[in-house]
Amino acid sequence: MSVKTFAAIDVGSFEMAMKIYELSEKNGLKEIDYVRHRLSLGNDSYNTGKISFSKIDELCNVLLGFKNIMKSYKVNDYKAYGTSALRETANAMIIQDQIKNRTGIKVEILSNSEQRFLDYKSVASKGKEFNDIIKNDTAIVDIGGGNIQISLFENDTLVFTQSLKLGVMRLLGILENMRVSRQRYGEILEEIIDSQLDTFRKIYMKDKDVVNLIVVDDYVSPVLKRGVAGVSKNGYAKTADFSGFVRTLPSKGREQLAEELELSDAGADLMVVSANLIDRVTLMCRAENIWAPGVTISDGIAYEYAEKKGVRITDHDFEKDILATAFNISKRYMGSRKRAETLSEIALQIFDAMKKVHGMGKRERFLLQLSTILHDCGKYINMTNVGECSYNIIMNTEMIGLSHMERQIVAYVVMFNHDNVEYYDELAAKSDVDRESYLKIARLTAILRISGGLDKSHKQKMRKMKAQLKDDRLIISSDGQQDILFEKEAFGKKAAFFSEVYNIEPVIVQKR
Repeated sequence: MSVKTFAAIDVGSFEMAMKIYELSEKNGLKEIDYVRHRLSLGNDSYNTGKISFSKIDELCNVLLGFKNIMKSYKVNDYKAYGTSALRETANAMIIQDQIKNRTGIKVEILSNSEQRFLDYKSVASKGKEFNDIIKNDTAIVDIGGGNIQISLFENDTLVFTQSLKLGVMRLLGILENMRVSRQRYGEILEEIIDSQLDTFRKIYMKDKDVVNLIVVDDYVSPVLKRGVAGVSKNGYAKTADFSGFVRTLPSKGREQLAEELELSDAGADLMVVSANLIDRVTLMCRAENIWAPGVTISDGIAYEYAEKKGVRITDHDFEKDILATAFNISKRYMGSRKRAETLSEIALQIFDAMKKVHGMGKRERFLLQLSTILHDCGKYINMTNVGECSYNIIMNTEMIGLSHMERQIVAYVVMFNHDNVEYYDELAAKSDVDRESYLKIARLTAILRISGGLDKSHKQKMRKMKAQLKDDRLIISSDGQQDILFEKEAFGKKAAFFSEVYNIEPVIVQKR
């Protein structure tokens, strides 16, 4: 692989940023330029629900400037993403169309989970530092303009994640609307932030404490990385020292703070909000240490691009994190891990046996595995409306690492495992599922349905089974000695949709 030049563009809530990278198999990713332009899209989006025409003009002019910089570096490829400010504006599609027509740059809007996964990848790209940190119980607080994401690691694995509407621009907007003096920012922020964090801890963390807090933000992280304020070294700080630093902020004016910390006046205000937010999170988590790796979403965008080009940046297993998150969701809703593992074994065997017919790959196999783990989470809410309740749980629970469409695929597979399957025209009328995704839903649902039938009694009678495709039949053989009459009856009812999707007849053969 020759050296490629790549640009990662972040259309954020407070500023627009572009990083230029060189990518090669020998040296991996190397940042060669970083340009930023302050543009407060979040003020419009969070306060009025729409971004003004004047800011759209400025946005397009900045992107044209970025385009000229890309030309000067002879950039081979680029990715441009918008985050919460664009995501929450009512006229997002119109803005995207204007940007494309006026600049030629395609800006895609990330869902919250997609945005956080890129930030997470940027932290994981730190390799050994990241791996050493998460050996102890660790939380990541990822601070954006509109929201924050808190994620918990236990035993090197991401176990849950949750989004809260406590972004720095949103909080600063509340303070400005309340006309709070800067000297009172701390006490008012404490009330606003703790009202959500107290509930978060009761539901998700309970009595858990963490050792380390990893901070991803645009305001405090640069300060910690530079060792400014005497509380850190290369991004590390003791929480007690950091809290002491936060307590000094009310006594300093905006101009003084901006000069001391090498920030703009507006950046100083946002730093104060972010610092107070981090301080409240550390107290909630009872964390001992803070680490700010100093990464941005642009690093995650570049990481993802490198992955697609076959350049390995880190050995961290992200799919393992997603599986752990799914198991924790299932546990929260009283799901049986043993039942999920049995169903997964059966479903994946059938998937592998049918590979020549369905043509799906590793990622679809992984989505099927997630569907088996979450197959009946809705029973916790309503035993007679399992499909719809399961769908709502999955679609309203963050799983960092899945795209919005992948989460929909899993949710619909689980839903249609219990309810009547909807055909494409019906589903497309009420969702953004495209034809390709619908076919994946249908194929995976067909497999999950017969797999569920094979373990209808929940007694794992078919764990010793083999699936083999022979001509137009899928032969499922079991050498177990238990009576499977109940399973055969349930299997027969589920087989019709499988035959409709694949034009293959599934058959059970029990060896005695």
